[in-house]
Amino acid sequence: MANDANAAFILRDQEHLIHPLHSPAAHVGGKVWVRGEGAELIDANGDRYIDGLSGLWNNTAGHGCRELVDAAAAQMAELPYASGYSGSTNPRAIELAERLAAITYPNVNRFYFTSGGGESSDSNFKMARYYWKLRGKPDKTKVISRQWGYHGVTLAAMSATGITAYWPMFEPRVPGFVHIPSPYPYRYEAPAGESQGIAAANELEQAILREGPDTVGMFLAEPVQGAGGVIVPQDDYFPRIREICDQYDVLFASDEVITGFGRTGRMFGLEHWGVKPDMIQFAKAITSGYFPLGGIGISDEIADVMDAADTPWMHAYTYSAHPVGCAIGVAMLNIIERDGYPEMAAAKGKRLLVHLKDALGDHPHVGDVRGLGLMCAVEFVRDRATREEFDAADKVGPRINQATMERGMFSRVRGDVYYLAPPITTSDDQLDRMVDILADATRTVLG
Repeated sequence: MANDANAAFILRDQEHLIHPLHSPAAHVGGKVWVRGEGAELIDANGDRYIDGLSGLWNNTAGHGCRELVDAAAAQMAELPYASGYSGSTNPRAIELAERLAAITYPNVNRFYFTSGGGESSDSNFKMARYYWKLRGKPDKTKVISRQWGYHGVTLAAMSATGITAYWPMFEPRVPGFVHIPSPYPYRYEAPAGESQGIAAANELEQAILREGPDTVGMFLAEPVQGAGGVIVPQDDYFPRIREICDQYDVLFASDEVITGFGRTGRMFGLEHWGVKPDMIQFAKAITSGYFPLGGIGISDEIADVMDAADTPWMHAYTYSAHPVGCAIGVAMLNIIERDGYPEMAAAKGKRLLVHLKDALGDHPHVGDVRGLGLMCAVEFVRDRATREEFDAADKVGPRINQATMERGMFSRVRGDVYYLAPPITTSDDQLDRMVDILADATRTVLG
């Protein structure tokens, strides 16, 4: 009878729920999660699975963290909600903004809070437009982002997202969003004799010149492209990007929704390359997924222009600066700093990547094993020598994902790229088990 519990829930689910990426076929045999413990999820049948993607990259503290639960309960009892509109604030929002100013890039000291990453993208688009209008350059409205970039699925955020599968059902996209190639070290082809990173960065300059520098307001990029395939850029890529943005007077926004708060082995992703953005956006790990909270941070220069304006920034969310979310955010920052999450992610990520390369690096259908901090990916290919991809109809990635689920690990794929980004609290034994599961699943599906 226990084996029927999950299926019974799914039948009820199908009667009334619409899911993100809704697909009835994909939901058949879906999991119903009823409990979480540390780095593990437990379904309605009582079966345990390693949470190989920290939920959706966000649950870095793992399941059942009492400090976060207690912070939420205490704030709910004291002040469960208050407006964050001008003329109204609360102590937790003030504290969280102060804490963020102390740990983000030194030029970023002012913050606006949202409910998640997509809202943060839209907030930065509107902040950039507002800023350029105040600067007397109202035509600088275009946003350049990258292929394989993921920035959310509101209509504007989807238009910035460079994963084309998100577009067809909702065309036409919002005008003014332009995409350039990803630096994608495994697949980007630079001209002969040129640095791959510099050539990929120069795609931005070419796009700015094509569009017209007076029309481009912002470049948006993840330090490591997450949902697009855990794409770690070349070391010379972002320094050149910064030069180009400075040369053409374009704001550089860093999407730290996945890479922020220690995931990559640094507190924020661009720290790896010594580059400072003009704007950031964040979400996910700020509350370890325990509450929907995100936000943007802006440079002191943008903040000064904003404060001097006679025209208000007419952008508002009911749940901006939500006191419960901010209380959990403060508690989460306490944990991150006390327990050294960036250092933990660096060490555990190195262990995971080394073991993945040992276990799968020589497999004839493994083209690339890559990662930074505790976010890794394995890219499967038909031909290792030519890097030829499998036909989509072969469904290699989904089949490997299904095989890992059957062995007790739950994660996601993009095509034939398998992701691993478990909670930062995941034990070494669990990390090693993840490698064993993926290696066994690979041999089962691909020989």
